[in-house]
Amino acid sequence: MLAAYVDIFAWTPHDLEGIDPRFITHHLNIDPNIKSVKQKKRHFGPEKDKIIQAEVDKLMAAGHIEEIQFPEWLSNVVLMPKPRGSDNVHRLPGP
Repeated sequence: MLAAYVDIFAWTPHDLEGIDPRFITHHLNIDPNIKSVKQKKRHFGPEKDKIIQAEVDKLMAAGHIEEIQFPEWLSNVVLMPKPRGSDNVHRLPGP
């Protein structure tokens, strides 16, 4: 199915440019009365740091994410190996 309709699927963040953010924006249903739990910052080796930075740069260039200052909480990045050997970046759900 994917091969037959390869032109209609988004394969990179840039393929989603021009889509109204209201259709792809996520809102977290967080109780403001509950105190967030801060995770310890994870440290990665230089090779994985490059992979993470490349993914962040792609998402920022496409306008899907933006840098924030003084957030209430952040979640750590999780690298998941793909079957073909490259790495994929995932985020753990926040509190």
